[in-house]
Amino acid sequence: MNKVAPLKKFGQNFLVDNNIILKIINEISPTMDDNFVEIGPGQGALTKHLIEKSKSLTAVEIDKRVIEDLTESYPALKIINQDILKINFADLEATKESKIRVAGNIPYNITSPIVFKLIENRKFIKDAVLMVQYEVARRFVANKDTKDYGILAVLLQYFADVKFCFKVSPNVFFPKPKINSAIVHFRFNKRDNVNLDEKQFIKVVKAAFGNRRKTLKNSLSNSIFNTCNFENSPVDLSKRAEQLTINDFIILTQFLSEQINVRS
Repeated sequence: MNKVAPLKKFGQNFLVDNNIILKIINEISPTMDDNFVEIGPGQGALTKHLIEKSKSLTAVEIDKRVIEDLTESYPALKIINQDILKINFADLEATKESKIRVAGNIPYNITSPIVFKLIENRKFIKDAVLMVQYEVARRFVANKDTKDYGILAVLLQYFADVKFCFKVSPNVFFPKPKINSAIVHFRFNKRDNVNLDEKQFIKVVKAAFGNRRKTLKNSLSNSIFNTCNFENSPVDLSKRAEQLTINDFIILTQFLSEQINVRS
């Protein structure tokens, strides 16, 4: 492919080390039954392997400069020139024979919005293998009572099985970023909890960590749940959010949801 200068506004750092590329492909383990969506193919480091080893590949690329080269190199590649945050996964999945698999070296400046987008569309997605900032990857897999345990850890570990695969050096990119990266693998294979309002669950988790240095009671009192009566809470609200297990958050959500339903 022709050389294209990476643009900072797109958060571009092109992956150029073939050993790391093959290591990522090995983690993805594509098969001819798979339908992939690749986020930000750039110059095609992963693309050439995914398109050879899967049934179909749709690339979502915001940078028009690389599209001509990608089209010439991979005629069978379907390319959508759009922001991944504006993609309708329901429409994409409707054209496939099986759930979507997602892969990509994503822009680090929009990692959280992309992850929330995947969570919201999990019924259309089988799994996702992503390159993210190392510190963010640690937050994805963090355990309670640690500084990295927060909103992303609780939500991702509730909605998916999360695997920290391996750390990636800045030396494998052009240009070299000033930070380390990591590969993470999300598998959206968990069944929905029929006894839980999951939209409410997300709101409760966000509210609980809204003031993470404060107790849960204080955090919730300064949130959209400020009209709830916390007296009979089954969860100890003198604790801070990072002291709760995911099951604690489920129980707390059910408690708060009952009160909201009674009022409505």
